[in-house]
Amino acid sequence: MPTMPGLDQTARAIVADGKGILAADETVSTITKRLTARAIESTSDSRRAYREMLFSAPDIAAFIGGVILQDETIRQDSSTGIPLLELLVGRGIIPGIKVDTGVHPLAGAPGEFVAEGLDGLRARLEEYHELGARFAKWRAVFIIRDGLPTAKCIHANAHALARYAALCQEQGLVPIVEPEVLMEGAHALEQCEDVTGRVLQAVFNELFDARVSLEGMLLKPNMVTAGLRCARQASVDEVAEATLRALTRHVPPAVPGVVFLSGGQDAVLATEHLNAINALGGPKPWKLSFSYGRALQDEAMEVWQGRREHVPAAQRMFHHRAGCDSAAALGSYSGDMEGEAGFAGATEPPSIHDEPDSTLHTQH
Repeated sequence: MPTMPGLDQTARAIVADGKGILAADETVSTITKRLTARAIESTSDSRRAYREMLFSAPDIAAFIGGVILQDETIRQDSSTGIPLLELLVGRGIIPGIKVDTGVHPLAGAPGEFVAEGLDGLRARLEEYHELGARFAKWRAVFIIRDGLPTAKCIHANAHALARYAALCQEQGLVPIVEPEVLMEGAHALEQCEDVTGRVLQAVFNELFDARVSLEGMLLKPNMVTAGLRCARQASVDEVAEATLRALTRHVPPAVPGVVFLSGGQDAVLATEHLNAINALGGPKPWKLSFSYGRALQDEAMEVWQGRREHVPAAQRMFHHRAGCDSAAALGSYSGDMEGEAGFAGATEPPSIHDEPDSTLHTQH
């Protein structure tokens, strides 16, 4: 398959020097739930103010190489009249866009889901490129349960991810390919490793058949963890070892970067896991970094509370967490970096309807 010089440069830039991705692509319904849970009214202005607070945090470009936006945000202006996208570009941060339209029940596969949005995608990608986006994201989800995921579900989602990725590259956008094995369930670490491996193998088989340039894409997988309801939760080191094994067996070294989702982990645990993966010995041909949503944002949102006078403190909290995750992407994080600034960011267990970066969401 051909290489795409412009795309591979963009992909490498997003994950260069310990940088990762801020996933700020929550749908309106998802961010509304998070705001209203903190007694913050969700309006287009309040959502814009929240994201502008994150995007304009001082010195954040040292840690954040890219930001995933969603359709509302990519069209919004900042409080000073500058488009939010240009605010990012002016700071050296690469803007991206979520393009799947949510997950929906997969016909003929009870209890399983497929991401939709391929119809009309070429035209949407062309428009987003004109607006200034330089990468895109598509999320598929897989549930571990008795007999699930089925081969039918894995194939349907892998095929859709590959079609999406090929269309992205055709339109000059780096595709982020996100196959997420959900943390919901009582499965053991070993089950998650097996399913994650089967999913990744299927995805890369389809990407190869679709002639997607691996050098011009990024992979956004789950870490290999036990299910949230599993009686035995794996240690940080066990998660790191299982995750790296799955990547080594199934992800070609041509892929420039793997940016993990946090999947509902709290902020500190997501940082610890990323650091442990990077601290392991052995070959790691890809940059191993982060593309976190709640794990990057929750601490800052708690501080902000929708109040303008809290913006500087919330930005400091966001800067702190991004700095810790950047250090973890380099394998140099230490718990001593937390001090009094950090706290476990997940204030409630994830719901199967949350997204991005944790669980299932059906969008109509």
